[in-house]
Amino acid sequence: MLTGRVNAPEINTPHGWLNTDRNWSIKDFRGKIVLLDFWTLGCINCQHIVPDLNRLEEEFADVLVVIGIHSAKFDAEKQIETIRQAIQKFGIAHPVVNDADFAIWNQYGVRAWPTTVLIDPNGKVVGQHAGENVYNTVRPYIQRMKEEFKDALNQTPISVQPEKPEADVLSFPSKLISDPEGNLYLSDSGHNRILKLSQQGQVLEVIGSGERGFNNGGYADTTFNEPHGLALLGDVLYVADAKNNAIRKVDLQHRMVSTAAGTGELEYYFHDDKRSEPVNPNSPWDLLIHGKSMFIANAGNHQILRMDLETEQVYRFAGSGREALTDGLLDEAAFNQPSGLSLRGEVLYVADAEASAIRTVNLKTGMVLTPLGRGLFDFGDVDGHVDDALLQHCVGLEVIDSDVYIADTYNGKIKVLDMERHRVRTLTAGLHEPNDLLYLNGRLCVTSTNSHQLFRIDLHTGEKEEVKARESGS
Repeated sequence: MLTGRVNAPEINTPHGWLNTDRNWSIKDFRGKIVLLDFWTLGCINCQHIVPDLNRLEEEFADVLVVIGIHSAKFDAEKQIETIRQAIQKFGIAHPVVNDADFAIWNQYGVRAWPTTVLIDPNGKVVGQHAGENVYNTVRPYIQRMKEEFKDALNQTPISVQPEKPEADVLSFPSKLISDPEGNLYLSDSGHNRILKLSQQGQVLEVIGSGERGFNNGGYADTTFNEPHGLALLGDVLYVADAKNNAIRKVDLQHRMVSTAAGTGELEYYFHDDKRSEPVNPNSPWDLLIHGKSMFIANAGNHQILRMDLETEQVYRFAGSGREALTDGLLDEAAFNQPSGLSLRGEVLYVADAEASAIRTVNLKTGMVLTPLGRGLFDFGDVDGHVDDALLQHCVGLEVIDSDVYIADTYNGKIKVLDMERHRVRTLTAGLHEPNDLLYLNGRLCVTSTNSHQLFRIDLHTGEKEEVKARESGS
């Protein structure tokens, strides 16, 4: 019989539970097969396994209990409200406990995000798995235990109370761009759609039904799965459809959506894999068009990709695929979940989120450098000289002259990196996970993702003015 030998350590903490109306202990799940998911909300690999967990929960709904153990990497991720927002954003329906002090993580000897731990119906640890591909790895063991423990299994559902997001026009707005007339295109990622807005916030067009999915067609029939980056080329709007691992193509003239690249599946390529052959995007997070190429912040495989706009084939461009802060030539450099792109001349600027760093890619020399940032676990909220300054999980940026305006996401601030003076200062604070910035008509447009808002910010004073999104008739 497939049984564990070691009693599963306790999973309660003083930091609170979500998606449930009570605290749970291991003994509460006697007679259930339990799968613990150790995750942290900013980790793209943790986000990748959510569909696997959902699939297991549906398939074994009568006998399996999934419990999220949120062991935060970043300080901002320890806050219960921030975790609540992530649960809503990712559609997580099982109970989650806030392991802010790493007590449960240490008890189970976990060393990496994500890690899943399987516990048998007697409360014994069967084993653990670090990394992705959870469904294929874990399912055979769950199936075997379901058969071997069939006479002892408890098939009574546990009490779950999923966190419900507040309904509004915007839900987790992320990336935005403007068209030649000054209208905005905005990824309304929590509603799985793209909005065209006037500068006053009036909704002019809605692209997508609002359902989560991967269907092409007319605006009302099309579905996305957490869209982010946008890029405009004439009458074509490209969309980084992050959780579909695809680049979608919106024909603005004919109001039709197709898929330019990606199959929906995750694809990985490291070191010298597929150097000169087409690849599929892996959680594409931002887009930027330059000449006949479109650069893709390929967050899921820690690289920058390049789409040939004439063929719409996607190729590797920069990054080995390793998650590290490594400078050097395109093939040697390594990134850390690149999530935002901007351009000045022939230099591509990258918001390298997991390293809380700003990177540059010289498109002529092929050299990758780090003007701000130190490494995967070096983060904070410090202004001053670049040698001392610290960011916390930055995901967006906009370059204006020699200044790099940064969405310092987990610090809730907009910061400015002066590339000539090598100094960082705070322009404005009090945002809730700012995601993207756009320079338009002398001011910055900024998405405040977790407060579901769009702001205009004065470049000199940092003063914020909300642009209230309004649907037709409101």
